[in-house]
Amino acid sequence: MTDDDRDRLTAHALLADGTTVCVRSVRPGDREQLRGFYEKMSPENLRRRFFAASRRSADLAADRATAPPRPDYRALLAETRGRVIGLAEYETDDDTDTAEMSIAVADGLHHRGVGTLLVEHLVSAARADGITTFTADALSENYEVLRLFTDLGLRAARRFEGPEVRCTIALDEDDTYLSAVEARGRAADVASLEPLLRPDAIAVVGAGRRPGSVGRALLHHLHEGGFTRRLFAVNPHVSSILGVPSYPSVGALPKVPDLAVLAIPAEALPATAEECGKAGVRALLVVSAGLDSDQAEALLSACRTYGMRLVGPNCLGISNTAPKLRLDATFAADHPRPGTAGVAVQSGGVGIALLDGLSRLGIGVSSFASLGDKYDVSGNDMLQWWESDGRTDLALLHLESFGNPRAFSRTARRVTRRMPVLTVEAGRTEAGRRAAASHTAAAATRTMTRQALFTQAGITATRSVGELLESAALLHSQPLPAGTRVAIVTNAGGAGVLAADACAEAGLSLPALPPELIDDLLAVLPEGAAVGNPVAATAAVSEEQLRDCAERLLRYPGVDALLLVLVPTAVAAATGDDLVRALTGGPGRRERPVTVVRLEQDLPVKLLPAREGGTVPSYAEPGAAARALARAAHRAAWLNRPAGTVPELAEVDTARAHTVAETYLSAHPDGGWLDPRTCAELLACYGLPQLPWAWAETEDDAVIAAERLRGPDGRVVMKAHWPGLLHKSEQHAVHLDLQGDAQVRAAFRDLETRFAGLMTAVVIQPLAARGTELFAGVVQDEVFGPLVLFGLGGTATEVLADHAARLAPLTDHDVHDLIAAPRCAPLLFGAHGSRPADLEGLEQLLLRLSRMAGDLPQVAEVDFNPVLATPAAVTVLDACVRLLPRRAQDPYLRRLR
Repeated sequence: MTDDDRDRLTAHALLADGTTVCVRSVRPGDREQLRGFYEKMSPENLRRRFFAASRRSADLAADRATAPPRPDYRALLAETRGRVIGLAEYETDDDTDTAEMSIAVADGLHHRGVGTLLVEHLVSAARADGITTFTADALSENYEVLRLFTDLGLRAARRFEGPEVRCTIALDEDDTYLSAVEARGRAADVASLEPLLRPDAIAVVGAGRRPGSVGRALLHHLHEGGFTRRLFAVNPHVSSILGVPSYPSVGALPKVPDLAVLAIPAEALPATAEECGKAGVRALLVVSAGLDSDQAEALLSACRTYGMRLVGPNCLGISNTAPKLRLDATFAADHPRPGTAGVAVQSGGVGIALLDGLSRLGIGVSSFASLGDKYDVSGNDMLQWWESDGRTDLALLHLESFGNPRAFSRTARRVTRRMPVLTVEAGRTEAGRRAAASHTAAAATRTMTRQALFTQAGITATRSVGELLESAALLHSQPLPAGTRVAIVTNAGGAGVLAADACAEAGLSLPALPPELIDDLLAVLPEGAAVGNPVAATAAVSEEQLRDCAERLLRYPGVDALLLVLVPTAVAAATGDDLVRALTGGPGRRERPVTVVRLEQDLPVKLLPAREGGTVPSYAEPGAAARALARAAHRAAWLNRPAGTVPELAEVDTARAHTVAETYLSAHPDGGWLDPRTCAELLACYGLPQLPWAWAETEDDAVIAAERLRGPDGRVVMKAHWPGLLHKSEQHAVHLDLQGDAQVRAAFRDLETRFAGLMTAVVIQPLAARGTELFAGVVQDEVFGPLVLFGLGGTATEVLADHAARLAPLTDHDVHDLIAAPRCAPLLFGAHGSRPADLEGLEQLLLRLSRMAGDLPQVAEVDFNPVLATPAAVTVLDACVRLLPRRAQDPYLRRLR
């Protein structure tokens, strides 16, 4: 890492109590602050830090930390409002990967997580510098620092040496450490959101006297919604608005509000935010829009300086329907119904639709956040709030952007095991960004990247707000199905056919019913009933008959869900039977989900009260019910599968790979596509299987190489090369089936003539055996990280677009899903009696590709096409790798946006 990189290390993060601090590299100008930091320490604190109560040691430590940067030393400080509250540093010995570290925290700030946060950031920086181990000395009586080292989540060992303890800490980033960091981050995050979502006092700044203003609407909603705690308005022209006391400024309020709601012009926001911060406000809700870049920077700077969490700007507002709070700081038309669904959106319009839909269904809302432009509080924050609030059992998201997708994914994987997390796939038609004109870049769209994120995190993704509510209704009211087997019962044969089609299209199955069950059903159904699947119960079926039929189907272990498709009939009307009532209760309902389709229903989805408590979802058309059941089955399968692990890989030389990348980039500062020799060297670092090849710059070299590489059939392939050439087949820069010296010479002369001035050499390879041509690649997304793609290869890869994708690092489950997802998968598993491909070799190739992309942030793109899969082996026939000068980012480091 360069000295400039070290100087740029600045991040804002949360302490255990939710306080915001700035963590940054120490600079020479910090000397006096650090001297003051040590001078204010008690003699006991100094003794624990320096093993003696020495002011001289403190002066030397301040001088060392602020000396000009050097490669063997790093110091990070934590500060709040310009005051240094902690310092962590390490120093290495010459030519070792071990560093001696130390930590100091200001008096009065112990047990708030200052030291732990600093050490986490120091660990991340040390890893980037190639350090693998920290050592630290402490007095044996210094229980606080010893507990800090023990509780980090890293492997730590102690050795007692008289009154001192020598601690050795391995800096491995394993799941134990990441989980410990997550737990600390979650606690800090929830604490920081308390003033926002459970405020003791709120001030609305910008509530006007005349109806029609957003600020007045917000104040009206809060007041009329029955907010149970202190509520103020800030308006210098009146003493009260809507019965709420008004004051001329935030500083004039009789009580410092936890939350300030700002509905004022954009140009007034920076000064008002500064005023709020100085007054001690702890959270801001900014509904104003239209900020320019300077105003946006000033607003966020005020929030970071004074430790205020921020929702917005350009948002609809927030609400928390807890009975003892009744917070509704939105300007939606109606108050949300209290309930158990947590909702976070970026679009205010989507937020209004979801609030209305959840209220109408009776599910209601636990808390709601319209994130708007999402300067600070994000979907990740809200997931962690819902996880711990004790009220939420269903999470609904509409996110147009992701600040830290990998941290979001880890949070979502954890939360979605406790409650369903649903989202709308926003922006599905957005064209994917093209990093370069390769197969990989052409295949990797933003839609594919989002889908990979949602799939791996266990998030239920839908295509519209309507589909989101369809699935929410079922997941809220019914148990999950054990599988995809559905039994359909209908009183109208044609409606049953529609439902069967919908189930098949959604990926559900309709199993045949066994003879003994058929006999049971015929015994309770009216004459003329057709007992297949669907079960056509006829228009004459009564409420009791339909209930008996449903109960028998729900007891049958070969059915995972029951779908009732009903139409109103004159027969039921004449007898007074309520066929829906027959299906909304009874034995077995709680073990397997029951859904109803009523074709005459006026709303797309409703929740009907069940006879024995609870509700049953009712849909207006079969497709909605089938989609909801399929998503519920997918969630059940995800929950039932153990969490995947990233396998250990043998014969990986990461250090050598870094050297290859750094050597290339030092010669090509702007990056570029690797030449075949450098590309092969990089692939060899990860044990990626390549077809033998030779580099030939002259016709005679080509003949010699061909003679050496000819296989049993004597044939070779010749490929032209020049910098930037990717699609050799499209450029007609390949000759196949070359036999004998004469054909090799003729092919070389042809390429040399047609590509005069471009071609620098040719690559000679033996002609590969017959097999399935596949495609594998990586695109390094600046936000999402590396995306691994896989699918059908060869010249048809872009035409057929048969690709699947997963975000790295790939687990064992991810790689299996990646192989099974494309439409070409049956070819690999042995379709039509053919032998299956080398699946273990294919898994290894994808895992090693994932590892390479994770190890090297400089890998912007990888394109393996074709990859030849045969029963005996998997081999890369053609490889292209593009490097860019990128610095590694730690996606799991605790920091605010």
